[in-house]
Amino acid sequence: MPRHKIMELSVEFFPPKTPEGESKLHLVRERFSETLKPSFYSVTFGAGGSTQSGTLKVVSDIHAAGAAVAPHLSCVGSSRESVREMLKQYQALGVKRIVALRGDLPSGMGQYGEFHHANELVEFIRAETGDWFHIDVAAYPETHPQAKSPASDVDFFVQKMKAGANSAVTQYFYNSDAYFRFVDEAYDLGVTQPIIAGIMPITNSTQLLRFSDACGAEIPRWIRLRLQSYGDDIASIRAFGEEVVTDLCDQLLTAGAPGLHFYSLNQADAVLAIADNLDLTK
Repeated sequence: MPRHKIMELSVEFFPPKTPEGESKLHLVRERFSETLKPSFYSVTFGAGGSTQSGTLKVVSDIHAAGAAVAPHLSCVGSSRESVREMLKQYQALGVKRIVALRGDLPSGMGQYGEFHHANELVEFIRAETGDWFHIDVAAYPETHPQAKSPASDVDFFVQKMKAGANSAVTQYFYNSDAYFRFVDEAYDLGVTQPIIAGIMPITNSTQLLRFSDACGAEIPRWIRLRLQSYGDDIASIRAFGEEVVTDLCDQLLTAGAPGLHFYSLNQADAVLAIADNLDLTK
């Protein structure tokens, strides 16, 4: 495939829970930095702040290695004071980017903290830190699972962008039409910031189906049936997934998507194979 003109490539990690996981992530990040050279890495923030210290450690390690990094901040379980303290820590490190999310309530947790919606979190970050941080927010091309309607979901997205976000990263999807329709609707309502396409490689059908059911991402019937037909044939699942996601990314970039954000699940092989197919590796 020809080399695409692309504004931004980024990769998401989650904080490992074991020393072995930390060592593996270090090697994975080195592979990405040597070949893909992402614009930045993002690091997730666990439900209810459950990985807060892990997030800070991974962010610190990536920043110390000289790479740009964007920690996630969530409304769930967060007070103004706790967010203020995290912002100060990240500023002290020299981190310049934040992913601001509402987040999902963990099981058994009945309500959000002092922030109920992501636009409130964005407004607070801007009030506290001015233009220090580049702020990313989430977008849902196939509609957030808790939204009252597709139209109301786009309206909430517009509120986040107007609250001070610099760009957005979408939930993953496998239908490029859903992405471009969402972008068109947002731009018609006055959004001008880039909306980066979130990409989930397909390497494990059971895991993918579970993730998708939980977050409301649609897996087209033909993809679902093909994955089911492979059963436990991991090699066929990965080869098929690489072909499908490469084609999706090619459609997105050819039609003008400003960038790709890979949900790596702390794995490098699938992302790098897709990027190599697109001639995006350096």
